[in-house]
Amino acid sequence: MKRWLLLSGGFVTAALLTAGLAFGQTGAQPKAPGECSKKPLEKVEGQVTSVDSTAGKIMVRDKSGATHEFQASAETIKEVKPGDTIEARLREVKC
Repeated sequence: MKRWLLLSGGFVTAALLTAGLAFGQTGAQPKAPGECSKKPLEKVEGQVTSVDSTAGKIMVRDKSGATHEFQASAETIKEVKPGDTIEARLREVKC
């Protein structure tokens, strides 16, 4: 009889611990705080801080001081240099 009580008590304890672990898990979180939780930016106005012609990317600092990275075409990269003020439009958001 004691063996039966010990076994059933062990199973109940294991079941409760497993259920607690399952409830403690959270859903998928954004990659970084604020990323993809807000409506994506459609337009950014600011100053070009750097141009990477090999990667095809332009870094833009907006009026609030936030820095945004944009993928740009080869023609755009040839026309833009650091210090220029531009208006960039976001075409796609990857989360």
